[in-house]
Amino acid sequence: MRIPAHSVCTAIRDDIVAGVHARGSRLTEELLARRYGVSRVPVREALRTLEAEGFVVTRRHAGACVAEPTEQEAGDLLEMRMLLEPLGAARAAQRRTEAHLKVLRGLVRLGQERARRGSSDDLRSLGGWFHETLAQASGSPALTSMLTQLRHKIAWMYAVDAPASPVESWTEHGAIVDAVARGDGERARAVTALHAERATGAHRLRFGSGREPADRVRNSQHPVNTASPRH
Repeated sequence: MRIPAHSVCTAIRDDIVAGVHARGSRLTEELLARRYGVSRVPVREALRTLEAEGFVVTRRHAGACVAEPTEQEAGDLLEMRMLLEPLGAARAAQRRTEAHLKVLRGLVRLGQERARRGSSDDLRSLGGWFHETLAQASGSPALTSMLTQLRHKIAWMYAVDAPASPVESWTEHGAIVDAVARGDGERARAVTALHAERATGAHRLRFGSGREPADRVRNSQHPVNTASPRH
């Protein structure tokens, strides 16, 4: 494998998320440089970035290793996402551009069509693109970056069950876009909070005792407005 030096960080992160580099395993600069077809300099820089993001830790006598997050840390990530995604949606309602709306509406149309047909293969990737675009529409690079990191880390730590009702899930996506398009920040926040809470219950830890963090986060939330989204 040979990749551009500036893409080394992304490649290592993707491989950590995919389980190519196991939790707790050593990450030696020499072997990584050979794997990705680059010099050790971009590898060293990538490891520093990934350590700052929480994917890598430096251990005495061992050097860089893949981090081994605890169940509590994993649960905290879900709770952070449940707080930040509604904030991002509220900001998007005030700051989105017509280009953002066009992409969001297109993704909702595709998602709803695939969900009605029972074509679930690409629904997860469509959902990822939807939430990435919604974060970008917030107009806050810092918030977008935090949400992107959270999605990467949650994908690394959790397996996610398919929604029991994909059609209902994409109806919620549509309600979020409707609120964002109307500039209704509070409605966008409320609908996104409900959507995030429901999605959290589908997460299963890839390590440890199983569902506990997702259940802990869901059960710790204050009641939210569960009125059916307006269409």
